[in-house]
Amino acid sequence: MRLFSAKNYIQVRRHKKCTWVHHVDTISALALSRDGSLLYSVSWDRTFKVWKTSNFNCLESVWNAHDDAINAIVLSNDTHVYTGSADKKIKVWKKNEGEKKHSLVATLEKHKSAVNALALTIDGSILYSGAASNGSIIVWEKDGSGDRHMAAAGALKGHNKAILCLTVVSDLLCSGSADKTVRVWRRGIGKAHSLLAVFEGHEGPVKCLAAAVDNNHTGDTTGSGTSYLVYSGSLDFDVRIWQIWVPPFRCFLGESST
Repeated sequence: MRLFSAKNYIQVRRHKKCTWVHHVDTISALALSRDGSLLYSVSWDRTFKVWKTSNFNCLESVWNAHDDAINAIVLSNDTHVYTGSADKKIKVWKKNEGEKKHSLVATLEKHKSAVNALALTIDGSILYSGAASNGSIIVWEKDGSGDRHMAAAGALKGHNKAILCLTVVSDLLCSGSADKTVRVWRRGIGKAHSLLAVFEGHEGPVKCLAAAVDNNHTGDTTGSGTSYLVYSGSLDFDVRIWQIWVPPFRCFLGESST
């Protein structure tokens, strides 16, 4: 039997009460640890929480993690946690060995409007962030000095309205926007990026994305290159599936820097 004292309750909307472990506003994003043992949630209530997936107990609540609603979260394999907020900031968190709580490692400030979306390369060396204005995606790279954790290395420009979602697969970045398009970018040698494709067809803003290698297709007739499937969900009520074939680097021309 679990007992709750009065101090474990907080006031929420419409004079209702719930236990302190609950979020008290919209849950905006989730992220799962690599081994699947921990679930991270962020909310417009400005907190992020850590849950144990085996029993869904709340292990940690980081209150007032930002000054405004939190819209996005991504995890790196080295246990860093990145949160993006309407306060225009990206914050980097880490729980060191032997510690019970996550502590703030760095604050990344470059956006001039709410941060809506984050994506991280598999090795954790590059972070992408999209915001509510100008349609640019900022590219962050690990800072060798360690003082800032990551530094802005450039921007990917092409969308003309807010970036609403980002996802990474292999060396590709897919971005969805309020301009109703999906763009696919490729990270090249030397971390330069180039635009591979623009998918048009949605009649509303693109709100969510997923992407994966298309294992049913090995590439072109020679068997070289890789086929990918990109899934997009929009406020037009449609989910669309796009296929893109990406040639190997030796066949790819037109690499451009960020």
